[in-house]
Amino acid sequence: MLIHAALRAPELTTVGEIADDFGLSATHLSKVAQTLAAEGYLQTVRGRSGGLRLARDPKTIRLGEVARATEPDFYMAPCMSPESDGCPIYDPCRLRGVLSQASEAFLAELNRSTLADLMEKRNAMLVRIEAVRAAQK
Repeated sequence: MLIHAALRAPELTTVGEIADDFGLSATHLSKVAQTLAAEGYLQTVRGRSGGLRLARDPKTIRLGEVARATEPDFYMAPCMSPESDGCPIYDPCRLRGVLSQASEAFLAELNRSTLADLMEKRNAMLVRIEAVRAAQK
């Protein structure tokens, strides 16, 4: 969703356009849009010609931060959840710690890139989206 908004910037995009362009559920994307807007990544514009646009400069949007904001329960295994109580070896097991470190390393690696970095081949992405739209007509 953020990539699409960055591709369309400074114009607005809509949940419907994103759903059509990527073959995704508009219902699911509406929930994602609400989360991204609440976290300050998207601005929503109401009304007949409304839509979505980036609320921040793409250079300031770190991918790891977006992952944390949109996946607050980012657990690689059920035992990583604070509510976990079904594992008989929960206390002495070290897997939870190893997975936690791996998750942190993954998010740190994502944070090395920004949304702006993903726009490096903006024109090529726009051409592909236009091809999808043309094929749908």
